[in-house]
Amino acid sequence: MWPFGKSTADRVKDALNEQPRLKDLGLQVQERGGAVTVSGMVPNERYLPLIRVVAEGINGVKSVDVSGVTFEQASSAPAQNSAASPSSPSENAGQTTLPELKPQVAPTTGNLNAHPSAAQLQELEPMPEAEVAELEDRSRIAKAVLKALRGNGELADDPIDVLQSGKTVILRGVVDSDHEQRLAEKLAREVDGVAGVDTSGLRVAAGAKALVKEKDETSGDTVYTVKAGDSLSEIAQKYYGDAMQYKKIAHYNNISNPDLIQPGQKLRIPG
Repeated sequence: MWPFGKSTADRVKDALNEQPRLKDLGLQVQERGGAVTVSGMVPNERYLPLIRVVAEGINGVKSVDVSGVTFEQASSAPAQNSAASPSSPSENAGQTTLPELKPQVAPTTGNLNAHPSAAQLQELEPMPEAEVAELEDRSRIAKAVLKALRGNGELADDPIDVLQSGKTVILRGVVDSDHEQRLAEKLAREVDGVAGVDTSGLRVAAGAKALVKEKDETSGDTVYTVKAGDSLSEIAQKYYGDAMQYKKIAHYNNISNPDLIQPGQKLRIPG
């Protein structure tokens, strides 16, 4: 569970998949040093602001690159069919159908099963201009809430994501105390345009700031530096609330003997 053991890229992808218009598009997310890159295919360019709005509310995201997101071009099908027609007289009936099928398959990369086809994209409802304008307004609100949280001395280092549901902002993550939880809600409610604040996903865990302070620059994984007297089971208890999850940490860090860890050793905490 975020924030323990979930990379920034994983959290951005989770947030995208929770958005009704984006959840079935199979968008891919990469992150390095706070720079997030989203790739995949969407019905049209109006989906780009929505992707940015969702991603920018995730703690740790400094920039969002959507240049790898392409659009389905429904108008290209007739041109491709007409180009294929001159050769059709020399082919039998079964063969002539092949060129007509090609435009129905959207160009994708990676696992084809993870992305919608061109036909599926065409079936999606277009995003009205009014909805785009509303998304831009939500983006302003989410950014303002995130800025308020980051600008507060007590909450600046707390790992808190800001998600949205209409005019309600959703705070997700962890804080060190009940006081900080109430403070985060108070600051969010004070932002102009916020109609409600959902803190059900904002956990309280003493020492949370220290547990998520260090990040692996390449993978975005949370990193824990082993201290004298630590055991993998104790570390698993801190991050997952379950000591038996030590096996997951051992496997992720290629540790063959879970009983042999050294002070100063850096462990990546898997999601």
